Amino acid sequence: MTFPRTMSLDGDWQLLPIGDFRQGFYPLGDDAWLTQTLPAHWQQHPLLERYAGKLVYRKRFELHDLSNLGAGEASQFLPPFSSARRFWLRVNGIFYWSQPYFNGVDLGRHEGYFVPQEYDVTRWVAADNTLVIEADCPDEHNKLGKRMITGVFSHWDCIDPTTNPGGVWLPIELISTGPTRIQQVLLRTDALGAAAAGLSFHATLDTLAAADVTLRWTLAPKNFIGEVQVIEQPRALAAGAQTIAGTFDLRDPQPWWTHDLGHPSCYTITLEVLHAGEVSDAHSFTYGLRRFEMRNWIAYLNGKRLFIKGNNYAPGDTRIATMTPERYGHDLQLAIECHMNMLRVHAHIEHPAFYEAADLAGVLLWQDFPLQWLYRREILPEALRQVRAMIALLGNHPAIALWCMHNEPLYAIDTKDETLYAKFRAYVSVFIWNWNRDVMDGQLKQAAQQEDPTRPVVRASGEYAVPFFRKGTDTHFYFGWYGGVYGPLRTFERVSRVALANLRFVTEFGAQSFPNIESCAKFLDPEISKIDWEQVAARHHMQPTMFDYWLAWRTATSLTDLVAMTQEYQSLINRYYIDRLRFHKYRPTGGIVPFMFNDSNPAVQWSIVDYWRVPKRSYYAMQTAFSPQYLFSLFERDHYPVDQAITLPLYVVNDAHRPVPVQLKAVLNSPHDIVAQVERSLTLPPDSMAIEIDRLRLTPTVPGTYRLMLTLTAELGLLLENEYTITVVPAE
Repeated sequence: MTFPRTMSLDGDWQLLPIGDFRQGFYPLGDDAWLTQTLPAHWQQHPLLERYAGKLVYRKRFELHDLSNLGAGEASQFLPPFSSARRFWLRVNGIFYWSQPYFNGVDLGRHEGYFVPQEYDVTRWVAADNTLVIEADCPDEHNKLGKRMITGVFSHWDCIDPTTNPGGVWLPIELISTGPTRIQQVLLRTDALGAAAAGLSFHATLDTLAAADVTLRWTLAPKNFIGEVQVIEQPRALAAGAQTIAGTFDLRDPQPWWTHDLGHPSCYTITLEVLHAGEVSDAHSFTYGLRRFEMRNWIAYLNGKRLFIKGNNYAPGDTRIATMTPERYGHDLQLAIECHMNMLRVHAHIEHPAFYEAADLAGVLLWQDFPLQWLYRREILPEALRQVRAMIALLGNHPAIALWCMHNEPLYAIDTKDETLYAKFRAYVSVFIWNWNRDVMDGQLKQAAQQEDPTRPVVRASGEYAVPFFRKGTDTHFYFGWYGGVYGPLRTFERVSRVALANLRFVTEFGAQSFPNIESCAKFLDPEISKIDWEQVAARHHMQPTMFDYWLAWRTATSLTDLVAMTQEYQSLINRYYIDRLRFHKYRPTGGIVPFMFNDSNPAVQWSIVDYWRVPKRSYYAMQTAFSPQYLFSLFERDHYPVDQAITLPLYVVNDAHRPVPVQLKAVLNSPHDIVAQVERSLTLPPDSMAIEIDRLRLTPTVPGTYRLMLTLTAELGLLLENEYTITVVPAE
């Protein structure tokens, strides 16, 4: 008989909301049980839409219901069993605490929403079985001392606060194996040459009894044409759980590249454990051969320098159980078409299908550990355990470039709160000291480095460099949005002058906007006068006070006008930062990752793609600003007075790793006619920094709106059209 065999326990389950658990004992005749198809979040049930707390799951099943076995084979799963056959219950993901009971046997309490749990249930398997799972996912009431490691799912300004993620969000399975079970495999690329790649592995196995076995590795190309290679290694195993290590070589290796550097070549790696020639268990996963490093916050992939352009990826859906490979594939295609080569998985662990899709799409991932803002001190031991579990779970994915331990470990309850007290507490936690960052996150970073020495590890995201005090990490800037904390947009330029290190790698900036009008109609009243703005702020994340700083949005006479006004401002903010960071490419900027890419629920927020995946105007503006060949200008002021000389520098940058011959044209229009024009032909060096190619000079004599039109063309046609407006006002 060939192993493993897997029986899905998905489908209809019974649900029981409950005040106190009963140690797995729940009478069969209780009429309070509901029914739900799993995987799902319990709030997806129409009677539990606002439920949070404790809930019991129950399912009865017979072994002959195995859908992947014929009638003749099904009997092999029924007692009496041979001593070599083993059965494993695998629960892949539950929010947040859980305690399973298999045929009345307590399997132990588990913590962690993304951490799989697996139990040897061989002794208790029967023809008729009952599985009960007690699950607990309360709301976090103490936002400054959270207890659950759920990241953005329990506290964030971009998810409906009435949402509770509780539930079985990933499949539950019963797995039948031979005497040895493969519990975990981690593979690493130690050397990557033209003729061969050197790989090392750590495999965790559970063996019924000491035995001589054969490890059989099958290395098969997944998305390219190549040779299937098989490697066999004899091993002697002791009884019980153990981790074994070893190495092997792969011939004619095809490296994994991001989509903008090459092909994301992936292999399907299969490890089989053979007892006397029979397969006891097998484990398959997607793998890519690549080396990634950061040198002073500049990325190198397989030794090639790479300028990072990306975005923050929120949960694909608030109800993450509903996400599919197709939906993730669509999101990644939108990112690629926007010239992005990295997504930051913002303060959460995504659905497994996301990582597979990113591997195949050639998009790098900045992977956050699910810590968001502040936590109580008692979580440290559990956080250390879950960091190691995260790396074990995701470490084989070539798309994952680095690990980050914590997002913004600072004082934050409600980001709309700009009271003096809130600003003071936030300032102290950011620039002085806080236990989360300075103690916990440092220990988490050390643990992650020990588990995975092949990837960079960031202690905490949003940690500013302070001269003579702290080197800092990546940075977040909200000039032009949080008026009371950050202030006007051009204040950012002071940072550029006095603390240039903070421009090394920027992973958050942006402004909120309304979705397109068709999407707004799905959750807002089309009549602007009837919209309950308090409800929009409470449930859909709008920050009216921040809009008040920068836009006369309350004067809008229609929702259409409000959409246009806010999307225009968002586009302006994003381009402002991107232009300046592209100017500083490699001097010192290594990456630009705005906030954020997508909505997890219907919302008015920082996304450039809404919940229904309709791109906003700001998506197309960012697509232009992220163009591989980019022609742009930087203005010193927002408004210029009449009769004052204006100098407009023209810069061009090339992110492609090849020379690109281009023709560029710049036309400066006054309100009435053309006042200056430049045309140039040149070949852009590969992966160039920003090059100043000319300057336009203007002394406006009349007030009004002037326009700078920039065009970049190549042999195959138009590469870029970019436009800036210059506001000239009467002299004071």
